[in-house]
Amino acid sequence: MYEKKALCRFGQNIEIALVKINRTNAWLIDQVQQETGRYFDRSYLHKVKTGEIATPGICKAISKILGIPEP
Repeated sequence: MYEKKALCRFGQNIEIALVKINRTNAWLIDQVQQETGRYFDRSYLHKVKTGEIATPGICKAISKILGIPEP
């Protein structure tokens, strides 16, 4: 059975920030793509939220968009 991975601290901050501004993951993905000009999708976002990957440019864009500290 598939076990859900826990969110890292940065992932938790992303979730909290999205709830506070009443936005979705899809909105964030679109914003990150616009900000970076790079490929970014649901799977990539999930990996960032669980701490599997922490691409500096992507994390910096997420932090800037949501106004949260970088990991």
